[in-house]
Amino acid sequence: MRARAPKPKWMKQIALERIIRLFQLAEQEFKFHPERSHRYVELARKISMKYNVRIPKDYKRRFCGHCYNFLKPGVNCKVRLRKIPTAYVAIICLDCGNIMRIPYKGKRNRTVPIQV
Repeated sequence: MRARAPKPKWMKQIALERIIRLFQLAEQEFKFHPERSHRYVELARKISMKYNVRIPKDYKRRFCGHCYNFLKPGVNCKVRLRKIPTAYVAIICLDCGNIMRIPYKGKRNRTVPIQV
């Protein structure tokens, strides 16, 4: 059995443009048609998997990693900052209860010793 040839760069570029456009449409449609927004996320994921293209990080955090629904803070998800034991942002999906944790670095308190 032969391995498949990788997709050309122009094909991957078009796939990425489509993914970005689908997330923009999901954002616009969420207020009146949330089920349509969820479908757009599903289509974006399918394109991503078919053409082996990563979903950009800022869009990847806009859908639930468990139920794959589009997330709108304050409507169907909660966003919380946690600092103990490590600093992270907790995004809680209100549809399925999944918690996505995204680590972040807090402000460091660097003190310079005074030399006498």
